[in-house]
Amino acid sequence: MIENPELIHPSAIVDEGAAVGAGTRIWHFAHVCAGARIGSGCSLGQGVFVGNQVEIGHRVRIQNHVSVYDGVTLEDEVFCGPSMVFTNVINPRAAVERKHEYRPTRVRRGATLGANCTVVCGATIGSYAFVAAGAVVRHDVPDFALVAGVPARHVGWMSRHGHRLDLPLQLPAGHSELLAACPAQKDRYRLTAQGVAALDA
Repeated sequence: MIENPELIHPSAIVDEGAAVGAGTRIWHFAHVCAGARIGSGCSLGQGVFVGNQVEIGHRVRIQNHVSVYDGVTLEDEVFCGPSMVFTNVINPRAAVERKHEYRPTRVRRGATLGANCTVVCGATIGSYAFVAAGAVVRHDVPDFALVAGVPARHVGWMSRHGHRLDLPLQLPAGHSELLAACPAQKDRYRLTAQGVAALDA
């Protein structure tokens, strides 16, 4: 079911059976397969592909030339930067059929995937995590973590508004917690041995 077909560009293809929520815009030359489930208020840029076994939440922004393959789940308010890459098979071969070996990838609420980064299948990107442009993610990323590089390494913590938090990667010896505030919005965060969590709703 397509809630607002007038928001789909005439050059885009949305296969019969796909679910597209209210207010979602689908731009030039995009292709949404029949089994895809897309929430409300999303934006799918030029040349985006969405596979059959894909779930996309509400207010997700997928920039130009991103392919969201089978097995990928994007929770609410995820940002996928231009030309970033998902995979769904860990050891692909053209001559070997491995559709039964897809490894699921989940990107949790509010996370950002920077331009041209790659997320290798099987990883979970935590809530409000931030993957820097060009990074290659091979393992799970904690909530609020900033990762960068090839392969991606944990280099800091980010607020829900996308600003760097003044927190060390790990608790110093003798501390049970450390507090920090977003430099822009002033919402507060706590670092414990379990990672970073927001204090404000």
